[in-house]
Amino acid sequence: MGALSTPPSFGYASPVQSDLRTLDETDPVQARFVRDVLKNRNNKAILDRWASLRLPDGWLVAGCLFQTIWNLRSGAAAEARIKDYDIFYFDGADLSEEGERRVQHAVDDVFGDLGVVVEAKNQARVHLWYQDHFGYAYPPLRSSGDGMDRFLVTATCVGLRPNDAAGWQVYAPHGLQLLYDGVLGPNVLTDHGDLFEEKVRSYQSRWPWLTVTTLTGQC
Repeated sequence: MGALSTPPSFGYASPVQSDLRTLDETDPVQARFVRDVLKNRNNKAILDRWASLRLPDGWLVAGCLFQTIWNLRSGAAAEARIKDYDIFYFDGADLSEEGERRVQHAVDDVFGDLGVVVEAKNQARVHLWYQDHFGYAYPPLRSSGDGMDRFLVTATCVGLRPNDAAGWQVYAPHGLQLLYDGVLGPNVLTDHGDLFEEKVRSYQSRWPWLTVTTLTGQC
C-alpha cells in the first residue's frame, strides 16, 4: 500500500446489472472516500494484509467503511462505535457452513492481533440462511457485488479493496454523496420496512445528525 499522502488510483467493479456501479473517475469524492476509510487504523491494517487472504471476489464492506465516514464528520475517532469489520467473498463451489468456517479461521489468523471482530461471509450461500434469520426470502446471488447491492440502506452500499495496480477498487452502486450527506433511504431490492427502521434507529442513536428519506433506491 502507498502512504496516505499518495493520490489513490482507481479501478471499478465490472457492472452486472447497472452502469450505476461504475463511478465517474473525475469525481473527487472517490479519492476522499479512500483517504477517509484509511484513517481508520483497523481498515488500513486489514487492507494492508489483504493479499494474504486470497479470497475470491473479496471486498471490505459495510459498516467499517460508512461508519468511519460518519465518525469523521462527527469529529469522533475514525474507529469509534464500529462493532465489527465485514468481509464479503463469493465461492459458489463451496456453499457449506464448514467452508465458511475455514475461511473465518484464516481471517482470524491474519487479523487476530487487531483486537476487533472481523467477519467473513460467503455471499454464494446467503440465500440458504437469510430467511431463517431475518424472516424474508433472499435470492441466490451471483457475486459479492450482488450482496452489497442489497444492503437495507442505499447510502451504505459500499465496498473497497486493493486492485492489482497498487490502487483501489471502489464499489458504490448509488454513488457516495448520500453517504457523505448522511441521508438514509430504503433499498427497493430489500424493501423490508421493519428491518430498515431498526437499522435507522441504530444508526441515529450513534450519529443523531443522520436524516431519513422515504425515497427508495435501486441499482
